Amino acid sequence: MFRVEERERLRNGLLEFSALDRRISGSAITGSGATAGEDQWSDIDLAFGVGDAADLPNVLADWTARMYQQHHALDHLDVVAGAWIYRVFLLPGTLQVDLAFVPADEFRALAPSFLLMFGEAKEALHVAPSAAKDLIGFCWLYAVHARSSIARGKFWQAEYMVSRVRDSALSLACIRLGLSAVHGRGLHLLPSEVTVPLEASLVRQLDRVELLRAFRVVVEGLVREIRLVDEEIAGRLVGAFRELCEEPR
Repeated sequence: MFRVEERERLRNGLLEFSALDRRISGSAITGSGATAGEDQWSDIDLAFGVGDAADLPNVLADWTARMYQQHHALDHLDVVAGAWIYRVFLLPGTLQVDLAFVPADEFRALAPSFLLMFGEAKEALHVAPSAAKDLIGFCWLYAVHARSSIARGKFWQAEYMVSRVRDSALSLACIRLGLSAVHGRGLHLLPSEVTVPLEASLVRQLDRVELLRAFRVVVEGLVREIRLVDEEIAGRLVGAFRELCEEPR
């Protein structure tokens, strides 16, 4: 396990290196490091503007080489969101380092957790949380596949889909209560009246009877949450959800 001092030293070193890289127009600390939410488990989140968009591939390649050669990265993956490329590294000691790169004309705060360290950033543009209506669509999609997986005897897939329905119901509650619905970040702040009824939806073993039981519990909780978010949509979907919970033929 990495030490907090090691994380701080590496973050400072990366920021210093970015100030020396003339292709970088600005750098910022993001995530929990930019707020009071950092703890011993937190990773490193940094964002960089690239002055010339044409340089972005070379900047990515050079920084990636440095992460492997200087900091002994074990592996990395990319997450792309709009113009942003988030290159996520895993380092020895299980330290995660997220380095986000974007052309300078898109370098800006997308959330309150953005602390500009040097250079310039465009006017903040906080991204709205996932729309509840879109999330409801995934709820019924996962529920349909949960039902068919149970009926087909594909119990691992069924467990996966039941869990996705539960995750979606909890995310709906987060949106309704103004909490973060991204990657489960707001789940620990949900009130017990939301979370306790859904505890029974955890699948305890992989068989048809148990999966059907858990599925019915999670659908009940989902319908309850959809009603609180959008009564009109709930009224249209409740019959379909009840049909999904019937014993598969």
